[in-house]
Amino acid sequence: MGAADVPTAAALAAGALSADTSAAAQPIEPSLAAAAHANAAPADESRAGLQQPVARRADSRSSDDPALAGPPQSGWSGEDPPHAGSHRGELPPVGAPAADALLPVRAHVPPGDAAAPAAQRSGKAQNRPAPPRARDSEAAAASERRVHERRALLAAQREATRVCLRQYGEAAKSLKTAVDNVFSQPEAARQVTEGLTRALLGKMMVDGELSIRVLGEARTDRATAHALNVALISMLMGRVFGFGEDEMLDVGAGALLHDVGKLELPERARHPDARTAPADQALYREHVARGLAIGQRMGLSAGALLVIGQHHEMADGSGFPNQLNVDRLAAAARIVALVNRFDNLCDPAQPAQALTPHEALSLIFAQTRAKFDASMLNAFIRMMGVYPPGSVVQLTDDRYALVTNVNSTRPLKPRVLVYDPQCPADEALQLDLERHGDLRIRRSLRAEQLPDDALHYLSPQRRVIYFFEPAHTIRSDFGQELAA
Repeated sequence: MGAADVPTAAALAAGALSADTSAAAQPIEPSLAAAAHANAAPADESRAGLQQPVARRADSRSSDDPALAGPPQSGWSGEDPPHAGSHRGELPPVGAPAADALLPVRAHVPPGDAAAPAAQRSGKAQNRPAPPRARDSEAAAASERRVHERRALLAAQREATRVCLRQYGEAAKSLKTAVDNVFSQPEAARQVTEGLTRALLGKMMVDGELSIRVLGEARTDRATAHALNVALISMLMGRVFGFGEDEMLDVGAGALLHDVGKLELPERARHPDARTAPADQALYREHVARGLAIGQRMGLSAGALLVIGQHHEMADGSGFPNQLNVDRLAAAARIVALVNRFDNLCDPAQPAQALTPHEALSLIFAQTRAKFDASMLNAFIRMMGVYPPGSVVQLTDDRYALVTNVNSTRPLKPRVLVYDPQCPADEALQLDLERHGDLRIRRSLRAEQLPDDALHYLSPQRRVIYFFEPAHTIRSDFGQELAA
């Protein structure tokens, strides 16, 4: 991908943040002014048959589903510890000449107010600077409070990561169980798939915003990671568009099993590229029909089967197997087709061909956006951010960083882990760029462009694994310290 093919961040954001997301939306224009519409929600008329946004209920789903056990919201939300700062009074004005100091002070005391001179003396005493020992004591106390606060924030950050890793691991285990049984016990495989989808839905349908985050420590095989990435992001997209419960379950189950037909293909035909023989290319295209047949034997819903059957159809009619255009595609399938393409660009079967998340988003926007529903592409860029989690970036102060979290309300201001050689990597706090108007992302980098010490510190993963959590931010006072 040449430099001329990749839009600038401003151009990409302009399209993503445009307030016009109707079905007749015009081609995305690179206008900086469009960034002011970052909070615009996708219009209902931008897709056929999409429902009105549903109310977000904190108790809409039980977190006791066996597919994804664990205490509800455990470790996800915690109040930031209070911050106590110190205040030092203003220094008094310079005093009178020493000679005048020897003259008696003849203050006017009104009748009956003999205490006035004492009060005046008390007022003067209050304006005097604290003795050096007192100032040192205050500074030491403030420093100790900040150390405790930093430890508390670091502990909360680690706990949030631990919870997400545990939940992701449980989801991956459930999905593997389902896939392992699609032939021998298809009905049991369906039950596990639907249980996993309901568990994920229960954690998504809560009040407040959700943040998409990268899990650098997660480990699983490529097929499982791809299916979970596509399912999680597609369901979050459905949440943005106000999908109802049944539609969310359809998009989740269909996305989890969208490639299940590949289980019947030889390995050489599962991930074709330019070198793949024509016969194997044709065999690869059969995985859609084979997946539909497997899904029918499992007893999947009609909506989930539509996702499996249409996940390679394109909005311009150039997809397969039936060359359907956007008007004939289910809304859930349009979402999954986009997310599937994005994740395949980030994590292809041939690692040497992998793009960074920012490069993948830029390529879709610059070269293939006609293949996808315009309103959904706009919403996808808003939700994932111009620099999606997992992107390696350089900030405007020249420091290197890894994008860790993004919130759709501020796609140009994600949370980042900043390379700081003065702080051990396992003790580094994430920096919320939303809190720092002057600090921005200058450019995206590939991992190999980092100096060796920064590469080891940030540890960007070749396989980007996503999860989600309630949105939260680092307190601004610590953010200022980290940004310095």
